[in-house]
Amino acid sequence: MPELPEIVALERFLAGHAVGAVVGRVDVAALSVLKTFDPPITALSGRDVTGAGHWGKYLGLDCGGLWLITHLSRGGWLRWIDEPSPNPPKPGKGPLALRVHFFTPEGSTPAFDLTEAGTKKRLAVWVVPDPAQIPQIARLGPDALEISEDEFATRLGATSQRLKTVLADQTVIAGIGNAYSDEILHAAKLSPFATSGTLGAEKTAQLYEAMRTVLIDAVNRSVGQDAARLKGEKRSGLQVHARPGLACPVCGDTIREVAYTDKSFQYCPTCQTGGKILADRRMSRLLK
Repeated sequence: MPELPEIVALERFLAGHAVGAVVGRVDVAALSVLKTFDPPITALSGRDVTGAGHWGKYLGLDCGGLWLITHLSRGGWLRWIDEPSPNPPKPGKGPLALRVHFFTPEGSTPAFDLTEAGTKKRLAVWVVPDPAQIPQIARLGPDALEISEDEFATRLGATSQRLKTVLADQTVIAGIGNAYSDEILHAAKLSPFATSGTLGAEKTAQLYEAMRTVLIDAVNRSVGQDAARLKGEKRSGLQVHARPGLACPVCGDTIREVAYTDKSFQYCPTCQTGGKILADRRMSRLLK
């Protein structure tokens, strides 16, 4: 799933490629992605693109007072096309969900596709005058790159969740998901199962600094990359996430995994849990 660094990079990519253009035809290949119907998505056609923005893991394009907002979810992505086919796509064929065409001041006619891999279709698109009208955006906590250290400490202290859970809770802090929460906890040398409300001032400051460092480093590596290369750039910078069985790049210990029904997280025992191996739910079930 794209998280805050990739969304920031896509926002800046759109700002550089789409702002200043005029929206042309909008092709809907999967009607299920549309979560709003008034105004209709056809209302975007003919409007000037005046800006781009993000709200946590939500990405938006300001089309002259109407916002096109998307949440890419787990399998979604944005793909820029310099010379798209002039023919409308056939609905229900392949991963394409939505295509937005543009007319640029230079006379070119590019487009971007919103695509979604896999069978679970969760990619969502809204057309609204104000992004805050989308309930999911209205409920978001402060952006992980903008929250102050004091507010971060207050918000963590007000919960009693495991750190892995609270970092990915969008109502507490917006923009961090499964991958970067693993990376942040590894950088902070904290257990994913530590409880947020009992960290203490020193470890809370340590976690805040790790969050800033990991996310800013990922943004710096991502911004300026072509949209097609962002996924690979994200993978190349990961220290523990999606690396079970490999050596920790910091201490050399074997990276371990805790798996749930439909997701998992990774950590280093030496760096984060004092050598303790956390219980893997899959193995626990097998041993019963």
